[in-house]
Amino acid sequence: MRIHKEGTGSISLSVCIFIAVNSLLFLCLPSSWWILQYAILLMTLVAMSLVVYFFRIPSRVLAEDDNLILAPCDGKVVVIEEVEPDEYFTEKRLQISVFMSVLNVHVNRNPITGEVVYSQYHPGKHLVAWHPKSSLLNERHTVVLKHKNGQEVLAKQIAGALAKRIVNYLHVGGVATQSEELGFIKFGSRVDLLLPIDTIVNVKLGDCVQSGITPLAKWK
Repeated sequence: MRIHKEGTGSISLSVCIFIAVNSLLFLCLPSSWWILQYAILLMTLVAMSLVVYFFRIPSRVLAEDDNLILAPCDGKVVVIEEVEPDEYFTEKRLQISVFMSVLNVHVNRNPITGEVVYSQYHPGKHLVAWHPKSSLLNERHTVVLKHKNGQEVLAKQIAGALAKRIVNYLHVGGVATQSEELGFIKFGSRVDLLLPIDTIVNVKLGDCVQSGITPLAKWK
């Protein structure tokens, strides 16, 4: 396991807070208050550890299969339905959405290999990520990948109530490789995929999936 580069600032800040808070406590409080000192030491140590844990990248054997559309993130499948797209596409698409809790690995990965034909950031609200309007109203970043078979997949990173920063590494004109990093969302969120309507779905609602490993669907 290693730590993601996006965690550098947050982890450094949490370490500084941990050192500052506990240094002040042990310097300013009398020794007779040692129970309080050690209780706060334990709580701040747990909080700092959780921040480090959030930015983990576990060791995995990632999949690569041109016939499959892989999960873009770790989490639980919360939506599988036909929708009228609000962006890029004009015809109905099949939406599969994966919700990430703060305990999930938050690295986002490319679901397919393809040319990046669209990339757009949208500022917005921070509704809870499972809210039905979060796909339309929340802060989000949308990219569209064009597979070599001519089909296109839209991936939308959506911020949640706690998520305050979306990072996307793709650029229009570039080539995204399946299972390589698409981006990162800090502290809880979700990713929507919009697929061709005739795509064959391999998961069901409530399934837990892993980015770059679990096949959400396959081409017809």
